[in-house]
Amino acid sequence: MRLNGVDDRIERHQFPTTSEELIAAHGNATVQLADGSERIGDVLERFGEQTFDAPEEVFDTLRAGVCHRGVGRRFYSDRDPTTDGENGPQPVSF
Repeated sequence: MRLNGVDDRIERHQFPTTSEELIAAHGNATVQLADGSERIGDVLERFGEQTFDAPEEVFDTLRAGVCHRGVGRRFYSDRDPTTDGENGPQPVSF
C-alpha cells in the first residue's frame, strides 16, 4: 500500500481526532493498492467510530483495513506445510 502523500496530510492533522473528523478532512484522498486504489474514507468507515491519539494509529488502521485488492495474492502463504511428494526446505543447524 502506498499512501500517496496521505501520510503528510494525516501527520499535519490535529490529534487527538476521531475517524469522523478524518473522513471529513481527508476522506476523498486515495491510497494506492497492489491492484487499484481505495479512498481512505471507505477504509476508516469499516471500523466505525474511533478516536486516534497519533498519526501512527491511523496508519495502522489503514494498513489493517484496506480491501482485498491491497493484499497482493489472495489466500497465498509461504508458511504452508509442504505437500506429499515435495522436498520441503532443508533443516538448517545454527
